[in-house]
Amino acid sequence: MTLEVCAHSFESALAAQKAGAHRIELCNELSLGGITPSYGLLEKVMSELTIPVFVLIRPRSGNFAYSPAEVTIMLKDIALCKEMGVQGIVCGALTEDHHIDEIITQALVEASRGMEFTFHRAFDWSRDPMASLKTLENLGIKRILTSGQQATALEGFRLLKELQALSNNLIIVPGGGISAANVREFKDAGFLEVHASASEKRQTLESPPKIPMQSVWEEGVVSHSSEEKIRELLQKLA
Repeated sequence: MTLEVCAHSFESALAAQKAGAHRIELCNELSLGGITPSYGLLEKVMSELTIPVFVLIRPRSGNFAYSPAEVTIMLKDIALCKEMGVQGIVCGALTEDHHIDEIITQALVEASRGMEFTFHRAFDWSRDPMASLKTLENLGIKRILTSGQQATALEGFRLLKELQALSNNLIIVPGGGISAANVREFKDAGFLEVHASASEKRQTLESPPKIPMQSVWEEGVVSHSSEEKIRELLQKLA
C-alpha cells in the first residue's frame, strides 16, 4: 500500500523521506486546505530530496471555481513543475454550483501530460459523487483524493468503498484524518493508497503577540509532519 504524506514545509518533506514514505504531496498553508507551494520550497525539495513529489496546484483558498486569470496562473505553475521534474500534479476545478468543471479540468490535465494527475478534495464538494467519478474517468484522470464527502475518511468510509467498487482504471485515495489508529482499516478494505499529513503542532513563541495575524490556529503554533507518526503509519501497513 502506498503512503502519500501531505508535506507543507521542507521539514515535513524531509521527515517523510527519512521515515520511508512512498511520496509526498507538496503544498503550502495546510490550515487553509492547501495552496500551491512557493517556488523556493519546490526548488529546495526537488534539488535536495529524492522522494517522489506530487505538487498541489491551487492558487488560493476559498473555493474551487476559478477565473480565467487564475486558470492561467495554474497552467504556468504546472509548466514550471514539469520543467523541474515533478512526478505528479494534484489539482482540479468545480463550477460555482459544485459540479466538475470539465473545461478547466481538461485544460489542467492536458497541461500535466507526462506527469500523473490526481483530482484533489474538491471532489468532496461535488454535488453528485458517482456522476463526478464517471466524469473524471472520462477525462483520463488516474486518482481521486477524497474523504468520502465527510469530515474524515473514516466517516466517509462507506462512500469511499462505493466509489472504489464503481471505478475502473481510477485509484481512490482516502485522505482526511488517516492515522496509525485507523489506516489498517483502509488497507484491509483493499485501497491501494492513502494520504495523511501525520502532523504535530508546536508553539514556537515564548509569549503571545499583541495582535492576531491568523484565525485558524493559536498565534505562534507551527505544524509539521512527524517522522515518528509516519513511521507508525508505515508499521501498520507492513
